Amino acid sequence: MEHPTSSSSVLLLRCLLLLFLAPQIQCDDLINKTCRKTPDYNLCVSSLQSNPKSLDADVQGLADIMANITLSNATDTLSYIQILVSQTKDPMLEQSLAYCAEVYIPVVQYILPQAINVFNKGGYGFAKYGISYAADEVGSCTVSKKSPLADRKQLMLDLCGVTVAIINILLKK
Repeated sequence: MEHPTSSSSVLLLRCLLLLFLAPQIQCDDLINKTCRKTPDYNLCVSSLQSNPKSLDADVQGLADIMANITLSNATDTLSYIQILVSQTKDPMLEQSLAYCAEVYIPVVQYILPQAINVFNKGGYGFAKYGISYAADEVGSCTVSKKSPLADRKQLMLDLCGVTVAIINILLKK
């Protein structure tokens, strides 16, 4: 025969676990549901789950988080390009990298910050346009597949695509 306090203890433990895990499950459900509607599910999920603010965010919050992740990536990439420019001895590569830096500067300083600012004021359509424009600009940075910048460029394009897809969810509401 089972002792009454042990079954009560197990029930209490289960209730406490559900109480603490339910918000995480709901958050993961929203992230998964949202990311399924983007062109890169894995990138979307890993990016959003890396940010603690996503735990209690709605779809608008998730879009804001992705937009800021995109801006952060663009900023890091611009810094990386500037380091590569200062280190290269190849004049052709230096010219190509300098052009890419010229492309990234307005993306980092104006285009993405303005898109995020307008997004936070409810201007989803303009924000979508701004982020798409940032992707177009980054796409014009021509690098060879062997370039150390190639993977960073592709990641930036993918982040823009995910962010735009989440904004599209808001535009359809």
